[in-house]
Amino acid sequence: MLWISNLPASCLFLLLLPCFPGQNGEENEQSTDIISVWEGDSISITCSFKSSEHELGVYLTATIRLVNVIYVSKQNTSYILPALANRINYSEEGGNLRITLHDVQESDSNIYLCTKFVKRKGHHEKLNGTTTIVLVKGKTSGVVEQSPLYANPQQGQSVTIACALKSSHGDDGIFLLKTHVQPERVLHVSSQNASTISPAFANRLEYSKEEKRIVITLHNLQKDDSGIYVCAGVVKNASFLSANRSGTMVLVKEVEEDCRNSSWAIYVLTTMVVLLFAALVCCTFRCVNV
Repeated sequence: MLWISNLPASCLFLLLLPCFPGQNGEENEQSTDIISVWEGDSISITCSFKSSEHELGVYLTATIRLVNVIYVSKQNTSYILPALANRINYSEEGGNLRITLHDVQESDSNIYLCTKFVKRKGHHEKLNGTTTIVLVKGKTSGVVEQSPLYANPQQGQSVTIACALKSSHGDDGIFLLKTHVQPERVLHVSSQNASTISPAFANRLEYSKEEKRIVITLHNLQKDDSGIYVCAGVVKNASFLSANRSGTMVLVKEVEEDCRNSSWAIYVLTTMVVLLFAALVCCTFRCVNV
């Protein structure tokens, strides 16, 4: 804790402020970003950092075990988690704070939350900003099993994805994340079996969970649902997310080709009927003339 002695009192107060309940302000941003990378890559997380006289500073927090990764104040003072000091840097870019983490490891997989503190009328307010779910895929398969590897349903059909934790411990929550092509948090099931479903899959998703295994079915699939779906979980007492390194690639086929084929067949049949009818009329006239 030697770094504390080098910070001004105002910064010490702000570093302790997350420990106290804050008020939710009107500027809360509840969007969620998803980043999926391999070990050794770099990632960037962007937090709102507007030049307002009311803003005091911005935190980036790893929320699984509530660890403050970085804090930057409006007075240009900062705190960086010592374990990440050699791998992290930041810059202010047009009203945003861009935080870059280099040489990421599997242990960096986490749910990161941007939080800023403002002072209005003598009161401090805590405003939660963007949530970023980071999945770092390592060389090993990890502790999450997932099947199938690939699915190619037609529009309107369903696909079932099974996820299981190989750990002997329980879980503190399981996610199904869409990591490519319109990334989103599709499903989160807590250890108490409380679930949160993406609005995009409302009334189209069902799941069953037994101990460390969950089976998820996505119904009435559309072309926009194509993407890579990854199961991720938090092993009980772990400090980071564990994810399947491959996920399930879902490619939804359009049914327009079948419709085109059907339309072409109907056109051919109609043409044949017209020609047969014309031939029949000709034969009838010929017989009458005879």
